[in-house]
Amino acid sequence: MKGKVLTVSASGDHHFSKEVQTQIRLLKGLGVEGDAHAGATVKHRSRVKRDPTQPNLRQIHIVHRELFDELLDLGYELFPSAIGENILTEGLPLIELPTGTHLRIGESAIVEITGSRNPCWQLDEFQSGLMKAVLDWDADGRLIRKSGVMGIILEGGEVRQGDDIEVVLPPEPHQLLEPV
Repeated sequence: MKGKVLTVSASGDHHFSKEVQTQIRLLKGLGVEGDAHAGATVKHRSRVKRDPTQPNLRQIHIVHRELFDELLDLGYELFPSAIGENILTEGLPLIELPTGTHLRIGESAIVEITGSRNPCWQLDEFQSGLMKAVLDWDADGRLIRKSGVMGIILEGGEVRQGDDIEVVLPPEPHQLLEPV
């Protein structure tokens, strides 16, 4: 299974949307260089308030462009970096991948998917009703969070628009994504 990097983004401040860049550097065990969410311990404000010593399982946020198409059909117009993603992909079923999946990106970067992004109220502040639009239910009644996946950086490197992404699944049995 392969996909492509469409855009890369980062922001040194805790803003909802990030700034599209020509390239980003992934730092092993930390996240995206210069991004407000980079670090070995949690950087998301709500998690820092609860316990600032917990490990950062949200070093990078990755979203699939196909979500933007789905949301456009519902009347929501998103642009790259709009919902705070560091990498916007194409051609990968990100939210269907199991926990522990490795994404080999570009020449050397490896990201391990730690879980799904748990959408928050900020989506509704960005566009009214957006939070509900990124939630769905599967046939078994399980909540599906479509707002991307979170990960940690196993190997660093430069990531640019157009880079290939190779998916390496973990050994079975696979674990479904849970919010982190």
